[in-house]
Amino acid sequence: MEMQQFYYDNKIVKKFIYATILFGVVGMIVGLTLAFMFLFPNMTDGISWLSYGRLRPLHTNAVIFAFVGNAFFAGMYYSMQRLLKARMYSDLLSNIHFWGWQFIIVAAAITLPLGFSSSKEYAELEWPIDIAITIIWVVMGINMIGTMIKRRERHLYVAIWFYIATFVTVAVLHIFNNLELPVSAFKSYSVYAGVQDALVQWWYGHNAVAFFLTTPFLGLMYYFVPKAANRPVYSYRLSIVHFWSLIFIYIWAGPHHLLYSALPNWAQNLGVAFSIMLLAPSWGGMINGLLTLRGVWDKVRVDPVLKFFVVAITGYGMATFEGPMLSLKNVNAIAHYTDWIIAHVHVGALAWNGFLAFGMIYWLVPRMTKSNLYSIKLANFHFWIGTLGIILYTIPMYVAGFLQASMWKQFNPDGTLTYGNFLETVTQIMPMYWMRAIGGTLYLTGMLVLVYNIIQTIRSGSTIEDELAEAPALVRISAKRVKGEKLHPWLERKPIQLTILATVAILIGGVIQIVPTIMVKSNIPTITSVKPYSPLELEGRDLYIREGCVGCHSQSVRPFRSEVERYGPQSKAGEFVYDHPFLWGSKRTGPDLLRVGRKYNDNWHFNHFWNPQSISAGSIMPGYKWLFDNEPMDISLTQKKMKAMVTLGVPYTDAEVASGLDDLRKQAIAIEESLKNDPDFVKSYEESKQKAAARGEKFVPMNEREIVALIAYMQRLGTDIKVKK
Repeated sequence: MEMQQFYYDNKIVKKFIYATILFGVVGMIVGLTLAFMFLFPNMTDGISWLSYGRLRPLHTNAVIFAFVGNAFFAGMYYSMQRLLKARMYSDLLSNIHFWGWQFIIVAAAITLPLGFSSSKEYAELEWPIDIAITIIWVVMGINMIGTMIKRRERHLYVAIWFYIATFVTVAVLHIFNNLELPVSAFKSYSVYAGVQDALVQWWYGHNAVAFFLTTPFLGLMYYFVPKAANRPVYSYRLSIVHFWSLIFIYIWAGPHHLLYSALPNWAQNLGVAFSIMLLAPSWGGMINGLLTLRGVWDKVRVDPVLKFFVVAITGYGMATFEGPMLSLKNVNAIAHYTDWIIAHVHVGALAWNGFLAFGMIYWLVPRMTKSNLYSIKLANFHFWIGTLGIILYTIPMYVAGFLQASMWKQFNPDGTLTYGNFLETVTQIMPMYWMRAIGGTLYLTGMLVLVYNIIQTIRSGSTIEDELAEAPALVRISAKRVKGEKLHPWLERKPIQLTILATVAILIGGVIQIVPTIMVKSNIPTITSVKPYSPLELEGRDLYIREGCVGCHSQSVRPFRSEVERYGPQSKAGEFVYDHPFLWGSKRTGPDLLRVGRKYNDNWHFNHFWNPQSISAGSIMPGYKWLFDNEPMDISLTQKKMKAMVTLGVPYTDAEVASGLDDLRKQAIAIEESLKNDPDFVKSYEESKQKAAARGEKFVPMNEREIVALIAYMQRLGTDIKVKK
């Protein structure tokens, strides 16, 4: 048999490992900063690009796509070459993938703090970056499939199946969720509105967790756990069942994020049913991973790599048990919008993704540098302080979630809310926020220990170079099944067919859920009293999006007695038909705002945005002083935005678009006149005029500043629906 010599490309693996470590540190520092902002809300007072609302999407994107993404790519490039016994199809494509992905991460790190955001969770990046992501993802896919075609190994190992499913599903999710109509270089509107946008977003959002944080890491688990344990995978049959059932069922589960919302009930119930079914394949994978370690538990006690893997797989099991449980309507009624969800997602992120990445790095780097890990003791220290960090982070968040839900729903004997002031529920959970910050500090400390340990390992070892390998050439055979050959072994040697079948499996659920919601108009009944936003309100809504207000406030009232009493009538699908994008939110750090319009006067909002604590003592909302700056609001795109909305189906007339700027100024002047009802406002306003004149600066009237547009939007919310007092 002819033997062929070739080199594995270790340099691309090295690049992705270094990027994983770098962005892991950055993402965790930003996350810890956000945790401390709950304790010191004005710690970055007046610095717009360091505000909570702008940094939160930076944290989630950095951890998901920079840290976890680069870790997946590092493990994929290392394992795929060895499983296929072939160098990657193209070194050029590998390097385009690496540098393109890092460019995207840097672009996100610049644009998100500057306020360029679509507001859609885990998909906040604006349209030019979305296009770049698509291109780079296709580059990676071509490289993967090309390598599979030129492989020297007949069968595709289970890890490769998960890599294929990751590639095709993330591509489908990203493209359909990010269909946007551009208005400018960094501003666009989702082509979907309201309920439809919410369904597509959480079809994407849930499956971003499924197919970016789960399936690729399951592929890594199936390769690195057996390698580290020097044991075969526990069950080949179980891996087949795990793979196909997981990718088919997962794609249906997104609507469980929208229970008790204005989404049609049939879609909600489908999401619940498939979420419950998801428990079986998820735990099948966990069992397959843990039982792979049977017979080596003595080694687990002393090997930090295996310790990380055991906790990672256990964290996966915990998170994937909790997910189906949270999709039960009676449980979801308690947990949704609370810090319970924060605990849930961090069990997955910190334990499953973080610890699996750490174990992989500790296993890979010594082998690639032909050396031993610099310090086993430091790796063990990292494991224990990281585990303690996870415990101190998540348990207080579970307690906070239960406390929030309990306080929100309590009534007095006379039928009034026991805690009518939302702020009362916030002040009660501040000790839990302190514990979370401490837990996050410990976890970050462990990450810094890893940085030191890996740097010292690299210094003491050889330079990471391409690795010589040898394997027999693969003899091409007929595509037909050999007599007696079972279906799946045949499929494992047919990467194109496997890719097509995986694509079909993930498309079925998406098509059945999304197409009827978008195409059948009766799913979204219209309400004649609901009108498009005025030009000033439209600008204010964009400011709301820019500042990330949706990260702390929901705009969706559920049909519970406590919520109706606190916020007003439950949400109706027809209320959101002009909302591009939807802003229902997924967390209530502050109260729901769907019906806040005209609840307070303009001066209340003015003072609240300047200094929330002056209005609500103990509030953890930061001030937004840059909205008051002596600079005119940018209205150069207002009419272009209105025209874009017309394209999307919002019924602005030509006359309304033509008079858009005049109407905006009239409404803004009316709000300024309203603000003058407060003598303190008049006094400070006149003083600021005099100071500007003394400095020789041009004074911008209040009606031209951003704060007025945001007040206009706040006062509009919920006023289309007539609420009986």
